[in-house]
Amino acid sequence: MGNRMIGVSIAVPEPYGSLLQQCRADFGDPLAYCIPTHVTLLPPTEVDIAVLPAFREHLSEVAAVCHAFPMRLEGTASFRPLTPVVFVELAQGGLDCAELQERVRSGPVRRELQFPYHPHVTIGHGIADEALDRAQMELADFTAAWTASCFSLYEQDDEGVWRPLRDYPFGAAAPHPLLPQQPGACEPLGTASARGTQPA
Repeated sequence: MGNRMIGVSIAVPEPYGSLLQQCRADFGDPLAYCIPTHVTLLPPTEVDIAVLPAFREHLSEVAAVCHAFPMRLEGTASFRPLTPVVFVELAQGGLDCAELQERVRSGPVRRELQFPYHPHVTIGHGIADEALDRAQMELADFTAAWTASCFSLYEQDDEGVWRPLRDYPFGAAAPHPLLPQQPGACEPLGTASARGTQPA
């Protein structure tokens, strides 16, 4: 039946998602508009289409027993020299994400991780060291906070763009209105974006 490349993540909501995506593009990352801003739970994984119905059911079961939890981004760090990646740190919600990603990977799609799980939001990957230095410096004071109430299943299309297939709301999601989620669009989001500390 064929294979698909999928991933599972928590989307960074607006306005933060689009802002960080625009920053990533400004730093010269060619993949910026192909990857909605996110915290990974299941990294890109090739699966047989026949497995997807069971995996979707597994994700529904995982989400049903989850509770909404606070997430907060603060400051930057890097995986260099191991890998050429600069990211915004997850200052709150990391333990919840770590537990959640273990549950996601415990079902019909099992994925061994190349490195120990470290939840983060990538702002530069595989670009020149000077651009990575700039990303790490310019967003060093960035902060954002929200309540995570769902995760999403994504699929990579034939053009390399990651498209959301379905959201999986948590069974005990927060009752108050939440920030809107960033769409999976690949179109440029404009060029005028403020940088620095964002309202929490």
